[in-house]
Amino acid sequence: MKYFLGIDVGSSKTHALIVDETGQCIGFGKAGGGNHQGVGYEGTEKVLIESFEGALKMSGVDSAHIAGAGFGVAGYDFPSDREGHLKAVSALGLACPVEVVNDGWNGLFAGATHGIGVNVTAGSSNNCRGRGKNRQEGRIVGNGIVFGEYGGAYEIAARGLQMVNYAWIKRIPPTSLTAMYIEALGAKNEPDLMEGLSNEQYQLFPYLAMKVVDAARAGDIAALDVMQWTGEELGWLAISAARQIEMENDEVEVIQSGSIFEAGELITVSMRDLVLKHCPKAKLIRLDGPPVVGAVILGMEQADFDGYAIRDNIVRTAKEIVR
Repeated sequence: MKYFLGIDVGSSKTHALIVDETGQCIGFGKAGGGNHQGVGYEGTEKVLIESFEGALKMSGVDSAHIAGAGFGVAGYDFPSDREGHLKAVSALGLACPVEVVNDGWNGLFAGATHGIGVNVTAGSSNNCRGRGKNRQEGRIVGNGIVFGEYGGAYEIAARGLQMVNYAWIKRIPPTSLTAMYIEALGAKNEPDLMEGLSNEQYQLFPYLAMKVVDAARAGDIAALDVMQWTGEELGWLAISAARQIEMENDEVEVIQSGSIFEAGELITVSMRDLVLKHCPKAKLIRLDGPPVVGAVILGMEQADFDGYAIRDNIVRTAKEIVR
């Protein structure tokens, strides 16, 4: 029996999964965030070891029997990051072929037919990766606001703050977001909120995105504008990657992964409308199953094993084992 390992290293959590050659998930482990930009490569190594040991213990498999391993890692953005990540992975003592990629690939490998198409991830921030029929690769920078890439929780929180400011300076009518932000950040009033944020006494946090979603569901106009903007920005990520892999005129699969898509049609309607305007044959698909499945399939690729033939079983059993 062959066994395969996949580890999804995010900025807030890490999941490890061991799967046998039938697609049965037999081991699962978890740890905290491992983005080296926040915790250093030592922190990345720590969460890799912790999650891997948890999966090994549950599976009862000897690490020597793992035939291939894949790692999708947040913060692995450029070739210069490769050496540090491979060193962190080497701490696991694996004897099998391994590959390390950016975690934006996880959703694509987990959700798209044969790993061809585009994945848009919207979690604490945003990311996008694409792979074409001839193995062309598409990507965004993946570092958010600085590069004009929006759609994750932090960017939603920042856009919501702009609406609060616009209401304060009377650019737009009053919004319920104002009271929500004041309460969430512990400010006294609008002037105190603006001063505190300007002087870094208060900090924006990604969880504020949920406040914006709640306000939108309650019908707040400013919050609804933020949700429409978010969907369009995520749509532009997908369009950009589809163009890079030369599939904008094909039936390109666009996978939607990450917790922000739980907002549903508040985001997905405007995203779909924009994507279809520029990629008229696109098929938008909400990722069904944990992204770590994509890391497992990447590991299978390293062993020349067709993980897509058994992906449905991997997804089904992964849902049962990943909590």
